[in-house]
This record gives sequence, C-alpha cells and structure tokens, in this order.
Amino acid sequence: MRLSNKVALITGAGSGIGKASALKFAEEGAKVVAMDINAAAVKEVVDRIVSSGGQASPYTGDVGKEADCKAMISFAESQYGALHILFNNAGIMDGDDADAISTDNAVWDRTMNINVKGVFWGCKYGIPALLRAGGGSVINTASFVAVLGAATPQLAYTASKGAVLAMTRELAVIHARQNIRVNALCPGPLRTDLLMDFLNTEAKQQRRLVHVPMGRFGEAEEIANAALFLASDDSSYVTGLDFLVDGGITSAYVTPE
Repeated sequence: MRLSNKVALITGAGSGIGKASALKFAEEGAKVVAMDINAAAVKEVVDRIVSSGGQASPYTGDVGKEADCKAMISFAESQYGALHILFNNAGIMDGDDADAISTDNAVWDRTMNINVKGVFWGCKYGIPALLRAGGGSVINTASFVAVLGAATPQLAYTASKGAVLAMTRELAVIHARQNIRVNALCPGPLRTDLLMDFLNTEAKQQRRLVHVPMGRFGEAEEIANAALFLASDDSSYVTGLDFLVDGGITSAYVTPE
C-alpha cells in the first residue's frame, strides 16, 4: 500500500474532495485524522474507514480559527505519534460572492479567512510537525480559477485560491532541502456540493461546463487519486507544482508563452 506507516491529516474531510481523500488514503494504509467543522459528517467518514479495517480519528474544528488549526496538529501527533501528510483542503465558496462591485466586504473577509488563513495556519503549525517526523508532504487545495478566472464571477474565491498558489510555491522553495514537499492541487469544475450549491441553476452549470473539453464535471474521487499521488512517494521529486486536474479546461484557454 502506498501510504503504509504514514499519518495524514485532512481538513474538510466531511464531504467532497476531503471525504473521498480520507477514504482513499486509509485504503492505501494511512492513519487518517479527518478534520471538519461538521462533527456528524466527519464521524460518518471515520466510521466508514474503521468498519473497513482502517485507522482514523475524527477532529471537529474550524480552519478559520487559528487555535483550532494549532490544536488539530497536536491532536494528530498525540493520537498517532507523528504527522507525515498535511492536506489543507477545507474551503468555502460563498453564494453571494460575485464581482468587485457587488461582493460585500463580509463575504470577502470570510472567504479569505477560511481559504487563505486556514492554509497559512495549517502550514504554520503543520510544517514543524512534518519536520519532527523527518519530512513529508503538504498538499494545498487551490483551483483552476486561480489560473484562468471564473466565467461565473466569484472574485473572493478566485483571489483566495490565487493566494494559495503563491503561498504553495514559496513554501516549496523554503522547505525543499528539509525533505518537505509542498504542492497545490488545482481541481477543475467538480460535481460536489460546494460547486453545485454555487452553480445552483442549469444555466450557471452549463456556463461553466461548456468550457470543459471533456464535457462533464469531475468527481471528488478523481481528485482524491491525484491527492494520493502527491501524498505518496510516487511524487518524491515533485514540489512547488500547480497540479491541474481539470478535464482539459486550462489547456483549452491558456495560451502558451
């Protein structure tokens, strides 16, 4: 198994990419700390892992709170003795997020607090834990919209994911010689509750889908497979990557230099 003897902490593990990744990582032998703000959802994920013979523990917290980010790292180390994989996946996409003219300051601040500060705090407290373990992998969930911009306006979300890309690149350079790899996972449009709740009409969905060469939304399990690659030693020479898993959308619209 590709993650035997590894301890992985996944935020936003109660649904979507986080849930699929928690199940996948456990299947590949990892001891998983599944973190989410939704206690019932994350307990259900852990129960599924344990009932299948895997090892997992739930942790309820809010990545928008520094104390919770610090505590989740301490919990992982106390529960399993080390931390080798940190998957900063939790994030929001506010339904009132739009363009610069109409997006409220409160929507902007909340999005930045969770999507950017949550990743920063995860790294602030998680990277020292990886160093104590002798190294490891950090995966930060960004998005294809940080590369392209979104056809359906969502300025705060797009800007927050651009910040995640920039932060990931710098952390990768800083820690490259400390046996720590830091990569950004950039999903394309997915059939998850997060996106479907935002694209809440058929017209909005088609406006997004028409740009995807594969002609369909991706599935959370497909992104979990990409996260597994970044978490495992299969990607031992990969760091600072914007790993686009997007059905071809960026290839269709990004012009080569």
